[in-house]
Amino acid sequence: MARLGLIAWAEAVYAAPAVAPLCLSLQDEHGQSVCLLLWAAWAGANGLAVDVAAAAALARTWETQVVGPLRAARRGLKTAPGLAEADRTALRTRVAADELDAERALMAALAALRPGGRSFDAPLEAMTAASQAWGAPAPAGALAGLAAAFPSG
Repeated sequence: MARLGLIAWAEAVYAAPAVAPLCLSLQDEHGQSVCLLLWAAWAGANGLAVDVAAAAALARTWETQVVGPLRAARRGLKTAPGLAEADRTALRTRVAADELDAERALMAALAALRPGGRSFDAPLEAMTAASQAWGAPAPAGALAGLAAAFPSG
C-alpha cells in the first residue's frame, strides 16, 4: 500500500480477510492492544523511527480509561437485564460506534507522537517490540500470523 496515514492504513488492513479475527484473538486471548499493534505495524511498514515505550504508555492509558470501558459496556449490553431487545440493540450500536471513535482517536494520538527512537525494518519486528512494551508479550506465532495476513502493496 502506498504510504497512507495510520488510520486509513489500519482500516484497509483490518478489512483484509483474516486480519480482524487475528486482531481480536490477540486482544481477547493474549491481552494485547490492537491499536498499538496496528500502529507498530504501520510504523514498521513505513520505516519510521518510533518510541515504542511512549506509544505503549499512551495506549495503556487509553485502554484503561476510555477504550476498555467502552468495550466492556458494549459486551455487557449483550445480556444486561431490563431492556427490550430493540432498545438493547440500539444502545449496543451507539456504544460500538463510540468505541470505534475512541480507537480512531487513540490511533490519531499514536500517529502524532514525536518521531524518534528505534526504526523497524518490517511490521512483524515492530509489532513484536510493541507487544513486549505492552507487557506480557503475545506469542510469536500469533504476531507472525497477523503480519502474514496483511495485504501487500
